[in-house]
Amino acid sequence: MLTFLGFAMVITFMYLIMSKRLSALIALIIIPILFAILGGFAHDIGPMMLEGISKLAPTGVMLMFAILYFAVMIDSGLFDPAVRAILRVVKGDPLKVSMGTAALALIVSLDGDGATTYMICVAAMLPLYSRLGMDPRIMAGLIILAGGIMNMTPWGGPTARAASALHVDPSDIFVPMIPAMLIGAVVLFGIAWLYGKRERARLGILRLAEDTQHYENISVSQSPEARRPKLLWVNAVLTITLMGCLIAGILPLPVLFMIFFSLAMIINYPNLQEQKDRVAAHAGNVLAVVGLIFAAGIFTGILSGTGMVDAMSKSLLSVIPPSMGPYLATITAIVSMPFTFFMSNDAFYYGVLPVLTEAASHYGISAVEMARASIVGQPVHLLSPLVPSTYLLVGLAKIDFGEHQRFTLKWAILICLAIMVAALLMGVFPLIGEAHQ
Repeated sequence: MLTFLGFAMVITFMYLIMSKRLSALIALIIIPILFAILGGFAHDIGPMMLEGISKLAPTGVMLMFAILYFAVMIDSGLFDPAVRAILRVVKGDPLKVSMGTAALALIVSLDGDGATTYMICVAAMLPLYSRLGMDPRIMAGLIILAGGIMNMTPWGGPTARAASALHVDPSDIFVPMIPAMLIGAVVLFGIAWLYGKRERARLGILRLAEDTQHYENISVSQSPEARRPKLLWVNAVLTITLMGCLIAGILPLPVLFMIFFSLAMIINYPNLQEQKDRVAAHAGNVLAVVGLIFAAGIFTGILSGTGMVDAMSKSLLSVIPPSMGPYLATITAIVSMPFTFFMSNDAFYYGVLPVLTEAASHYGISAVEMARASIVGQPVHLLSPLVPSTYLLVGLAKIDFGEHQRFTLKWAILICLAIMVAALLMGVFPLIGEAHQ
């Protein structure tokens, strides 16, 4: 009965959000409550939900302050010199333009917001592509591939979802994945170099000296009044220190981002009204993400508290050949590509991943290892027709969505496989678990 209820709940949840009959926020709250009542757990759902929410509270806090911190850094103009330097270097050389596109996208997508990344990168690079006659599909492909790699950061979304679904620390997922992400970035630059060489051979190099002044005025910050160019080095040191503390694990991620966000606000916007304005400017993005995390607490709390996830994992174990069970981490990394392409991140991380993880635990594979494997498919995920921001990218780049998919998908799969192989070689998650049923 619990197995049936569990799978029915997951399928209902996935159907409702994929068919756009309910938002993920509402479905995460309403659907598990209805199924818990249907299963006879009406008197116990309160404690289950509170337990789930309390477990996700640190993740919600981390996301809130991480988004606000990087928003402040972007508003203050921290990344402006890097953007301008890239644009000065690339000029009229198609090879440099494509390499610069990849570098720019990796930097800008640090904030974890795909829509912002696309608007900034396309605004900066499309005039160059148009002037040179370069294929805009290259630009769109490199931008979205960079976004897929950087989407694995804890504030990007999938890592936070995996952490909240499996009740593990986001830093324990992210930090060991950094070297594999760097390998993915190296592959991205290889793709950029390949297309840049082709375009250089086709078009040659054009002098665009008259455009230099235009690019000197480009800013990543969308709020001119919030820029703080005189504090550039202070903000750079602050961000480097934050990254160092994050990797070293000096303090938990939520605490780190709370402290460094507070310092960033005091340093850049000492006036109280300015601080209110900066928070208000990004409140919508913060609310959308954090609200989803706390709603997921209800879903995962009920899924675990009722025993549904245990029953589902046992049924899954019964159909997985014993010889394949120890490979569940690798299998999860591979299926994360098609699963997150054909369904939303919410459906995969909150519906499918907990079941796979419970099954994997019988083979000595930990929840955090499964969480790391589950984020491998993100470069492919962003090409899904279920991702709204991708439509913004193709619209800004003035290319067809289907053409964009056909052009980019093979490279997205290559990057995912490179990240997976690197992670396996580095022991980030195991190729084979230790079976101890």
